[in-house]
Amino acid sequence: MSGLLRVENLVKYYGNRSSLTKALNDISLNVEEGEFTAIMGASGSGKTTLLNCISTIDRPTAGHIYIDGVCTSKLKRNALADFRRDRLGFIFQEFNLLDTLTVCENIAIALQIQRCAPKEVQGRAREAAEKLGIADVLDKYPYQISGGQKQRTAAARAIVTHPSLILADEPTGALDSRNARQLLDSLEKLNREENAAILMVTHDAYTASYSSRVLFIKDGRLFHELRRGKEDRKAFFEQIMNVTALMGGDLNYAV
Repeated sequence: MSGLLRVENLVKYYGNRSSLTKALNDISLNVEEGEFTAIMGASGSGKTTLLNCISTIDRPTAGHIYIDGVCTSKLKRNALADFRRDRLGFIFQEFNLLDTLTVCENIAIALQIQRCAPKEVQGRAREAAEKLGIADVLDKYPYQISGGQKQRTAAARAIVTHPSLILADEPTGALDSRNARQLLDSLEKLNREENAAILMVTHDAYTASYSSRVLFIKDGRLFHELRRGKEDRKAFFEQIMNVTALMGGDLNYAV
């Protein structure tokens, strides 16, 4: 595997001179191609700020982020928008689907933004839907399907452009345990069978146990790292629980 994401000495401040908050404090990390990495931390730990900087939604105060060898913190506005469109896929907690479009049309939006040839759009949208197990609801509208199906639609939209990196922000946060498990099974399958690189923020130990590596953040710094190796998910889950117990804070142990 070759390096996909490199974060070097990342610092992020919010506020002004009279009231500065250091959200990220000199964070460095690497993510390899085909790696499924989870970032865990309590509310206010800096995990979402880190994801926002990596996703180019926010700019760091200092440090550098390289994705596919490109330093995103040096890209100008238009180039950054093109990079985000072509190289990154996003899965949000709140789905962000358009109720006036069918499931197929919601997935296809990402391809249309890329100006994909019209004759390819339907086939690629269906292929992504089949990978996420939602091919049977392609003609339905978001208000006609379950929360889990909505989130898998969002995941299909994220992967349909074949991005270098899929970024997921609390993807199970709005789901019940059954739908959360189905989504996580789908993400794990994508990672295993499609070699999809996934970077997922979560405060839930059960969700994190589906990954191959967990980075723990506390007070804007990297606190600890766990690698799953050849262990099964249950054993990995127990390791994650042990670290979260040491960290304290608002972390969950199960969905």
